[in-house]
Amino acid sequence: MNPYFQSDEEIGNEITSVLLPQLETNTFDTVYFYGAGCTAEKTPIVTKIISKRIKVTNTIEICTDMLAAARALCGRKAGIACILGTGSNSCYYNGKEIINNIPPLGYILGDEGSGAVLGKLLVGDLLKNQLTTELKEKFLKQYKLTLGELIEHVYRQPFPNRFLASLSPFLAENIHEPLVYALVLNSFKAFLKRNVMQYDYRNHKVHFIGSIAHYYKEVLMEAAT
Repeated sequence: MNPYFQSDEEIGNEITSVLLPQLETNTFDTVYFYGAGCTAEKTPIVTKIISKRIKVTNTIEICTDMLAAARALCGRKAGIACILGTGSNSCYYNGKEIINNIPPLGYILGDEGSGAVLGKLLVGDLLKNQLTTELKEKFLKQYKLTLGELIEHVYRQPFPNRFLASLSPFLAENIHEPLVYALVLNSFKAFLKRNVMQYDYRNHKVHFIGSIAHYYKEVLMEAAT
């Protein structure tokens, strides 16, 4: 759920249809919600959406998914926390709160190293004939997509970032191909340069979380050396 990309109604419906059926009750003393796009500007909106569907007798605390990642990765110690999933994000965390956060900017302007950007780079390189003919044919056959359908998903369908991220496993499956390896490696290097290296990375541990960080661990480690 992301208030920047979904309407109030869409977020509310997701809470009702996905979250509530898994709970034994919809009455709680306190609710802690960590989510993408939950900035100070959007906090009142998310609070209102939750309060309409969950009975909260005390408080609702809304925090970003970045703070959740920082707390999980760094605990009470200072460090640099990074998320590499569908999107990407990073911050410097002092052990209690986020002190500095380079804006991720989304998959169009930023989100380097994310699943969405890897998928975008893959599709762009395939359709611009920057990868081998064999890889292009393999991709189109595996995903059963035409050029027109790719354009439709990216430019006209909702959540193009999710669609692009869903294509990134193709890179993992073909990471042994030099051109594929270079594509992923360069995207990780861009993430480090444009984000991590703007923090005091020489004097603090850099931590990663997220599906992309997990599945491309070896490539990420090389990018960081």
